[in-house]
Amino acid sequence: MQMITRDRMFYKFSLYGFLKNLRFFDPFILLIFRSYGLSFLQIGILYSIREVATNILEIPTGVIADSFGRRRSMVAAFLSYITSFLIFYFLKDFIFLALAMVMFAFGEAFRSGTHKALIFEYLNIQGISDLKVAYYGLTRSASQFGSALNALIAAALIFYTGSYRVMFLASTVPYLLDLLNVMSYPKSLDGELHRAKKGEIWSQVKTTSHEFIRIFSDRSVMKAILNSASFSGVFKSAKDYLQPILAVLAISASVFTGLEDTQREAVIIGLVYFGIYFLTSIASRRAYQFSERFSSLSQAVNFTYLLGAGMLILAGVTANLQIITLSVVCFLGLFMINNIRRPINVGIISDQISSKVMASGLSTESQFTTIFSAIVAPLLGFLVDSFGVGNGITLIGTGMIAIFLLVRVK
Repeated sequence: MQMITRDRMFYKFSLYGFLKNLRFFDPFILLIFRSYGLSFLQIGILYSIREVATNILEIPTGVIADSFGRRRSMVAAFLSYITSFLIFYFLKDFIFLALAMVMFAFGEAFRSGTHKALIFEYLNIQGISDLKVAYYGLTRSASQFGSALNALIAAALIFYTGSYRVMFLASTVPYLLDLLNVMSYPKSLDGELHRAKKGEIWSQVKTTSHEFIRIFSDRSVMKAILNSASFSGVFKSAKDYLQPILAVLAISASVFTGLEDTQREAVIIGLVYFGIYFLTSIASRRAYQFSERFSSLSQAVNFTYLLGAGMLILAGVTANLQIITLSVVCFLGLFMINNIRRPINVGIISDQISSKVMASGLSTESQFTTIFSAIVAPLLGFLVDSFGVGNGITLIGTGMIAIFLLVRVK
């Protein structure tokens, strides 16, 4: 196999992934919104706005990228991200936070898939397209390192500033650097541009809708897609509720007792999230070995679904009983299960769908994940406001058991 040359573009691609994952607010986002005086229901609605807006915007932004160039699309993405961070920092009213979520969605939509296309175009030009899996894997390792380091840097910033809110302002720095980084990419990576024709965006919408509907005709395919989407949607909605549980742990734990409450929270949350990202990266690499322990992928995906639901229920019950350490461990298990499930889900969906409509199937799975997340996020927020964090999480976990009866893969 030909060796991969680590030239200037290799390091630029790697730098992109590293800087992109330095979203310092991620491990503290729920606590930041709570400090703004938002209810959990309002936070859930914000999450729902982000998910739906990202999905709606992916079609027009894809056409724009093809028409005006991938580099410009990436520049637009980072400008949208930075604008959203600044709104989050300076404005606390719900309507402005909703606007910030839409701007964040613009960033996600402009960026989604575009950078991979830039990398693959570069490999095409260099005549080494056969190395794309290994090349992309090597550049992606930098982003995984960024995720782990992100939690530690965020904890240090809060430790020394005493403010959660500053995370939004701090996040503009790596994103400005990444903006300059992608602006320095050569024009040749834009690929062949074509002018957007009249009605092209509407045509894309109709095509996507047609493919979305066509998937419904196969019951086994729908179960595989809904099994994946329902689990992912619940996970995306529930995962950040680890943060208020860690905040309770920080106050009650007999460690770092010489520090102020905010500093203790920062240290404990930073260390826990660093551990989570480190362990989930291992879990992703071991997904294949895990699936081989079962006689079929369907058994593996059904088992992990129930195990994940059980972990969520136990996390809620133990949080309610003030057994906080065990609740944190359950959340850690949920994160690892989610990372193990993703490759298995892709495998089982690919078994059910013809290769000719594979892209449509995975796109449909993504659409359903958004639908589940958009429904569950505000529902979970309402339950937490009404019954407390522990009980709210328990009820959502119990709901997953009921959903499983409908989406069990045979």
